This record gives sequence, C-alpha cells and structure tokens, in this order.
Amino acid sequence: MASSHPVQTKSTRARSGARTAAAQAPATGLPTTVEALQARQSGQDLLRVITCGSAGDGKSTLLGRLLFDARQLYDDQLDTLQAESRLYGTQGQQMDFALLSDSLAAEHALGNTIDVAYRYFTTAKRKFIVADTPGLEQATRNMVSGASTADVAIMLVDVRAGLLSQTRRHAFLASLMGIRHVALAINKMDLADFSHDMYERVKTGFEAFAAPLGFASITTIPISALEGDNLTDRSAHTPWYRGPTLMAYLETVEVSRQQSDKMVYPVQMVNRGDAGFLGYCGTVAQGRIAVGDEIRVTASGQKAIVSDIVTLDGSLPVALAGDAVTLCLDRALDATRGDILSHAQAPLEMTDQFEATIVWLHEDQGMPGRNYELKLAGQWTTAAITNIKHLINVDTMAHEASKKLQLNGIYVCNLKTSKPVAFDAYAASRTLGGLILVDRYTHATVAVGMIRHNLRRAQNVHRQALSIARADREQLNGHQGKVFWFTGLSGSGKSTLANALEVKLHARGMRTYVLDGDNVRQGLNKDLGFTEADRVENIRRIAEVARLMMDAGLVVLTAFISPFKREREMARDVIGADNFVEVYVSTPLDVCEQRDVKGLYKQARAGRIPNMTGINSPYEAPDEPAYEVNASTTPVETIVRELAAMIG
Repeated sequence: MASSHPVQTKSTRARSGARTAAAQAPATGLPTTVEALQARQSGQDLLRVITCGSAGDGKSTLLGRLLFDARQLYDDQLDTLQAESRLYGTQGQQMDFALLSDSLAAEHALGNTIDVAYRYFTTAKRKFIVADTPGLEQATRNMVSGASTADVAIMLVDVRAGLLSQTRRHAFLASLMGIRHVALAINKMDLADFSHDMYERVKTGFEAFAAPLGFASITTIPISALEGDNLTDRSAHTPWYRGPTLMAYLETVEVSRQQSDKMVYPVQMVNRGDAGFLGYCGTVAQGRIAVGDEIRVTASGQKAIVSDIVTLDGSLPVALAGDAVTLCLDRALDATRGDILSHAQAPLEMTDQFEATIVWLHEDQGMPGRNYELKLAGQWTTAAITNIKHLINVDTMAHEASKKLQLNGIYVCNLKTSKPVAFDAYAASRTLGGLILVDRYTHATVAVGMIRHNLRRAQNVHRQALSIARADREQLNGHQGKVFWFTGLSGSGKSTLANALEVKLHARGMRTYVLDGDNVRQGLNKDLGFTEADRVENIRRIAEVARLMMDAGLVVLTAFISPFKREREMARDVIGADNFVEVYVSTPLDVCEQRDVKGLYKQARAGRIPNMTGINSPYEAPDEPAYEVNASTTPVETIVRELAAMIG
C-alpha cells in the first residue's frame, strides 16, 4: 500500500504540523485493488521526464520528495528510507529523500548521483517515468542516455548559486536531444527566504541563455525540494507566484512526440517458420503500417504488399509506432537484419555524408579519419569523421576550433559512411536522426550524434563508370594489383625491405611503386606533423593513394610506421582485405635505437622530439599480420623471396 507516513522538516513547528497533517490525510482517488490500478493505467498517457542540472542542486531530493508528497512510496520503501537516512543521510534526524534514487553505495558516500536512476509512478491523470541523472560533468554520457527518450526536462537551479556551467551544458544537451518542454525548478528557495528578486534573477538569466535553444515552452516554478514547497501543494511562502505546482505542470503539460509521419520499420530478424512461413520481425519505430500497404526496402528499392501483421495475440489490421510485430508480405524480399522498410509512396532519403552534432563520451580522444562502427535506426556500417567543423563552448555558445574530440565535448562534424544509410534530420525524426559511434576494437560506445542535415555533395558526387577496369589493367600488366603494407618502428628496416622487394619485382617485369613515409611527407603530406591526429590523417591519405595505384594494376609497397591498429585496419578497409598484405617488421626497439640512422631516437631520449614512436608515443603491434619478420636476424634476400611468392 502507498504510505501516508508523516515527515519532519527543518521548518517551524507550525509549518511542520501542517505538512504532517497533509501527509496523514487520506489519499483521494487512489485505486484500492490491483485490478483497479491496472484499469486506470491502461488508458493513461505516459510522460517521460528527466531531472537535470548541476551537482548539488537537489535533483534526487526533488524526486524523492515528489514521490513522498504524491503518496507514491510503499511502506517497505519508506522503512528502508528511514533506516538509510540514519546511516547515510545528510539531513540530521530527518529523512533524506535523495536516498530514494541515489541507491549506489558510492552515491551515498559522495552525496551525488553517479548513475541514471529511473522511477515509475502514476497519478489519476498520467503515468510517469522519471530519469534522475547525474549533475557531474564526467557523467555527461549518463545524462545523454536519460535525455534520449525524455519528453520534458525538469531543470533544477540552486537559487543562491544561479546558472552554473553544468546547468548550461544540461540545458544545451536537452535541446540537442529533442526535448522541447522545460520546467525550470528554482530550488532551495527556503534558504533564500523565498526571495522574489533572487527568483526573478535566475529566471531571467536562464530564459536569456535558452532563447536560441529552441524550447517550445519554459515554465518556471519556485520550489524547495527538501521542504516540499510548490511540489504537489501551493506554498504559502510564495504568494507572489501564480503558476502551477510542479506536479500540476507534469500532469497537464502537452507534448508532441510524433515528429514525422513517415513509416520506419527496421528489420530485426527474418522468421522462416514451418509450412513455408516467412515473416519480417521488428518494431514499428515511426508512423503506422496496415494490411494492404505497399512497402519498400530502402536500400534495394524492392517492393511488396503487406498481407498480414502477426503478433503473439493474433493478427492486427494496423500496427502503430512502438508495436512489435511480424510483417508477412505477398512476395519474398531480399531483406535481412538491419534493412529499413518504409511505405513505397513515401521512400526514405539515403546518404553517405552528413553533418551532425557529436557528443564525445569516451576518455580516448576521437580523431578525424579514424573509422568507427555507426549504428543508426538498426543499420550498422563503418563511418569516419571527416572534419571537425567546431567545438561548441557551452558557457558562451561560441564556436571554437578543434582538431580532436575530447571527453564530454560537443562538436559539429562532417561524417562519411562506407555505404549509404537511411536518415533524416534529428529535429524531424529521433529514429532516423540519432546515431551512436562504437569503437571497432573495444566495442565501447564513444559518441552519440544528432544528424543536422545531408551534405549536398553526397547527392551531387557520383562514381564515374569507366570503360577500362582494374581487371583490364592487370591483364595488360600480366599480374595482379596488390598492396604490401610494411609497418614497424623507425629504423626497423621497412624502407630497406620495400626497396629490395621492388628491385626483385621490377626485374621480373612487374609494375611497382614504393610509397615511403619520408618521401610522401615532402609533398602530399607536407602539411602534416606527428601529433596523433596528423598521424591518422597521414595514413588515411596514403591508403587512398595506394588504392588508386592498385586499381591501376600496380604492386604498391608502402613503408610507414603506421603505429595505430585502428588506422591500419582503416587502410585495410579502404584497400580491401583481399588486396592488403600487412608486413610487420618486428625489429626490437633496442636494435632500432642502435641503428638510429637519422639520429631521431637520440633526440627523443633527450626530450627534443615529442611524439616519437616507441619512446614517448605508443606503437600498437599487429595481432595477425600476413607476414612478420625480425629484419635484424633474417637475411634481406630470404624476406624478399618469401614476400615475392605471395603475389598472385
């Protein structure tokens, strides 16, 4: 049963008595049986809410007190809260409502929220899911997670502190994630003697900051989360306030969730059952679909008619957004997991280049040119950030130059995918506009993104069909095109081996070319240095040039340190795994230092060269190279003979 226990506060005895009486009063309109509760909830609207703001502004206390005053706590929850308040509480002998959502031991110790806590409750008018998100900057990823599905943001601000950097960050992130309605809860009014002037100062400041963020509505409410003022009942301490209580606002705010009416159906599985059954399983992500509709596979353009919509409870004539169904069609289509179905008369746009706002969520820096896995509405593909247009300063909203993506930074970037994907602007469709980037090696989610718009060149630039193909050039040359990618430390022998292999192949009448690191940096890559970002771009350019030369039918021999696994894997993707021969020259560091033909190691040890691979910049050895050799112990002639034998 929901509790009606009294609560003690730090207010005067008279005010405390009034609060106790209110808490003890019988709740009206509450269902008395499970069946009655289910019947009431079945027809109710669901509102998803996020609490956000700077650390210490009272988000968790607000949520706990709101649940208490709305009589949404059960006796066992209240007993636990009272016990934990004695152990971990920060409110003396009173209940610490923040402990209701700060359930981790570390959160109790720190007095701050670390992870997202979800609370579910219902009133006579609405159902609610509230995400209590951390206010710490290092927990930006948690806030983004909570905001990704929210309809309304409760933005808390300590009236004494005013707008802080993290308040601005959360407001900006809320707007980026598509939240259009904000309840600005100006908290701790009891500690400011319910000053109207201080309230107005914060209200005016937030409205000025939020003006360009595009919120549809901002409703400002003076509250005391600890004391309960203006949460569920009007406070006698704010006679100058004429707006709704926080609960009244949440119960009545009108939100529009359907941004686009285009039907989007990501295929999750193809179900091939008994007796020839064939169905395409998934969840309607957007729009609606009915029996008799003509649908289209976005990638291939194939079309079919929906003959049945199957669920566990039987067939449906119509499926709406959020319905998990199996579509049966009048003909089999070449569609599989990751394909997107749409209405044939309303096809989805596709692109392989777009501009997006990126929120970087990982400690490892992001680099332009580095490949990641991109997920967008069930579609998976390889993608790279081709350009960081600018970093957004959340305090001033100024655009600042940046060459890297760093933890918790918000950037506007251009991205390119390895194949076209169905998309839409995030402002029009969260489904087709929201993406994540995943590290290809650690499988960690490194960023979230919101597509802003397609890049025009993605529509205007097309691959030109040529009369002479690679196979024709290879036939003329009398051998296949191939790329030998020599990698290893400076001084390991890469250039020596590449040069010796070219001499041998040239003597056999084969067409070859050596792309050497030092030579390329004197021309094509003369604008690049040796920072991690420049090293990534260096390898990207070389991979593209090597691919073009290979397409001309040449055997290309590249000799670059190429220290990072991700970039070598990117080169493999660009060139093609069947054409890419990774040669790891594993000469030990001490031998390379003894050789030190260019004197680089000596200068690096003296601190005069930063970012020297093997000394103050890492080298990531290949896991499974096609060929590995220690050039200090194996004769060059032997190595060259074995490599030459690998050419078809």
